[in-house]
Amino acid sequence: MSARPTAAFFDLDRTLIAGSSAFVFARAARDAGYIRIQDFIPDVIRALKFQFIGSSDESTHGVRDRILAGVGGMKQSDLVSLNDLVLPELLGLIRPEARALLEQHHAAGRETWIISASPIEIVEPLAIALGMTGGIGTRGEVENGVYTGRLDGPFCYGAGKAEAIELLATERNIDLANSWSYSDSMSDVPMMELVGHAVAVNPDSELAQLSRQRGWPVVVFAQRSKMLIRRSSTATFATAAVIAAYMLGIQRGRRS
Repeated sequence: MSARPTAAFFDLDRTLIAGSSAFVFARAARDAGYIRIQDFIPDVIRALKFQFIGSSDESTHGVRDRILAGVGGMKQSDLVSLNDLVLPELLGLIRPEARALLEQHHAAGRETWIISASPIEIVEPLAIALGMTGGIGTRGEVENGVYTGRLDGPFCYGAGKAEAIELLATERNIDLANSWSYSDSMSDVPMMELVGHAVAVNPDSELAQLSRQRGWPVVVFAQRSKMLIRRSSTATFATAAVIAAYMLGIQRGRRS
């Protein structure tokens, strides 16, 4: 009898990419004329706070309502068309260390998934462009080609990420006990607790403290994107650190 498949689940913002995908999306929507400049300013403030602090004091309901309000009344075809602007920028923000981890998981035969509160219409194409198995994102209800501002499935934030992963694991017979998850945020603890190998990436202060208590590896990815990293060699130590933590996790898993 063959072994069950395993997977690696990656949070998107500040984990796979340096920064906020919501900010990139909002800027593209502004440039395309779908939102007004004054509506864009709060996203700028949130993105700056998120970039330098990481953690968010927004409640799950607050994040959900903000995202749904952002697409409510928008044509689904318009959101999909934003990928022409959004995808190249997001790909440029992928951390070099994250790419290395994806390659290692692929080499080990694991499925790889992005799990994000961002719209599935953005998350799925990005996952495909990275050669990943797929993306799990928030699905907005669509009627007659227009978003209603209501959910169509779990909201992929906090406990909703864990719910979405459990549904996927049931559908694909994924062995979560031998799977991996990567995140920077305390809000993703429910997702991290689902798998046998949780790794904190550039964690906020609360997640860093919890990781020390739980014995979860903590790795630091370079704050700059791939495009800027090319100009210096400062990523070398961070890459070595994450590979070492990754190998340590494998050894621990083999002993358990």
